[in-house]
Amino acid sequence: MAKTNSKKISGASLRHAFEEIIWPRKKLLGIGLVLIMIRSLSGLVLPASTQYLFDDVIANGNMALFRTLLLVVGAAVALQAATSYALVLLLSVEAQHLIANLRTQVQQHVLHLPVRIFDNTKTGELVTRIMDDVEGVRNLVGTGLVQLVGGTVTAIVAFVYLVRIDVTMTALALVPVAGFAFISTKAFATLRPAFRERGRIRAEVVGRLTEALGGIRVIKGFHALEKESEIFHAGVMRIFDNVKTTLTTSSLVTSLGTFFMGSASVMILGYGGYLIIQGNLTVGELVSFTLFLGFLIAPVVQMANIGTQMTEAFAGLDRTEEVLSWAQEDDDPLRTETMPAIEGHLVFEDVHFAYEEDKPVLKGVSFDAPPGTVIALVGSSGSGKSTIAGLAATFLEPDEGRVLVDGIDLRKILLATYRAQLGLVFQDDFLFDGTIRENLRFARPPATDQEIVDAAEKAYVTEFTDRFPEGLDTIIGERGVKLSGGQRQRVTIARAILANPRILLLDEATSSLDTESEALIQKSLSDLLRGRTTVVIAHRLSTIQRADLILVIEDGRIVERGRHDELIAKQGRYHELYTVQARI
Repeated sequence: MAKTNSKKISGASLRHAFEEIIWPRKKLLGIGLVLIMIRSLSGLVLPASTQYLFDDVIANGNMALFRTLLLVVGAAVALQAATSYALVLLLSVEAQHLIANLRTQVQQHVLHLPVRIFDNTKTGELVTRIMDDVEGVRNLVGTGLVQLVGGTVTAIVAFVYLVRIDVTMTALALVPVAGFAFISTKAFATLRPAFRERGRIRAEVVGRLTEALGGIRVIKGFHALEKESEIFHAGVMRIFDNVKTTLTTSSLVTSLGTFFMGSASVMILGYGGYLIIQGNLTVGELVSFTLFLGFLIAPVVQMANIGTQMTEAFAGLDRTEEVLSWAQEDDDPLRTETMPAIEGHLVFEDVHFAYEEDKPVLKGVSFDAPPGTVIALVGSSGSGKSTIAGLAATFLEPDEGRVLVDGIDLRKILLATYRAQLGLVFQDDFLFDGTIRENLRFARPPATDQEIVDAAEKAYVTEFTDRFPEGLDTIIGERGVKLSGGQRQRVTIARAILANPRILLLDEATSSLDTESEALIQKSLSDLLRGRTTVVIAHRLSTIQRADLILVIEDGRIVERGRHDELIAKQGRYHELYTVQARI
């Protein structure tokens, strides 16, 4: 998992939410506030009319006023319904639009993060960050925020009416309301960290689940289904414990709210009944007071619920901001130069590199490869071969020393301008779910169908696709699971051929091939490598015998260098590796 500092809901977070989310939609939210106020004030018509109903209509038999009251109340109800519908159309839809845009923004940011982030963070966690963390933000633009403001307005208007009817009764009502507000504040102190923690736990669990589904063959093959189920169960139980905490806390707030508000109603009925008996209050005033009290209490309870939603929204916003604060690859102020058309002169100057502090992987690697050179990296596993390729691909940056292409330091160039001229064939031959044609076109989207077919023929992909009913339009499944290892490798090589790169990196390019497939690939590689600077990593030494320069890497250092015949004649480490593999 990427090392980042946990952030709390801060003034900066609130300011960011206001400046980036709320303020740009000020007109929309302003219309929403007008609608919510109209709806809230329309709702107050009913309690206001009850006093006239009891004290004037019923007591005096005033039918004209009765008809007027019915028309006014009916119009208010219709207005409430219309404004409620308009609010959903206006704000809820915009909230979902905001979520979609935020997901796109976070996804684009994540794709531009350094490769080290992906090496240290589970894929499922990043997926959760992109898809789930922004979900709660809907409450900042949706009806949640305007309901909070509208509820406040309703409570203020209701309070004014209550004071006009009787100050003492209003004071009695405010005592339990204040108690409820105090408890709600304390509850939010528990809910805030709980919601943040839930996002973190969900990311971990989804990350493990994604790994498990991707490695289902390994899990089944090693009979680890029960163990994996135990790990997943432990994760979902952690989510359950977190949800239980938030549910019980929210339920406690709601239950105590019911108790406090019920207590307020009992006190009002008792004191109001006493005033009626004493002749200091009419029945209509008591009924109206009770209804207005409900309109004062309901927004307070609603504000507690909305407060929970807003807390969840800010927790998600904190996590989203955290991701967006991670530095992208091109954020380095040194990266200002555009890479011109590459000739392919690759130079490593005393390069040192370590994935972890005090654990060096490369220790002063230097070599010079003129344009068109085929460089072969050989050595035992963990010696640093793939790290050299990663540095040449700009996936990694040297801790010391420089990597130069045509005399330009790769740490100073804009990465997209360099990688557009780079070709890669990875050890894990990654393919997307889709057709073979789509996977080939991924290397160069403008490529014509004929160019795709030509690349497929050069890599001997058509040798097996011609046997498929759908040919190049055959769907290959996630990671190309419906193809054999050799077939997948040929597709990735065809993809590199189509890209027509100036610098080519082949990391175990023939590792998954049987003897027949390797023979076919060797033919296609001869065409692919011609005129290109190529870095080849292979355990099969037979694939690199024709290299212009062979570098033998051991413990992060180049211990031997030269052509195949020269190194064999030295009878050193290369000779040892070659003879062991050739079983001489």
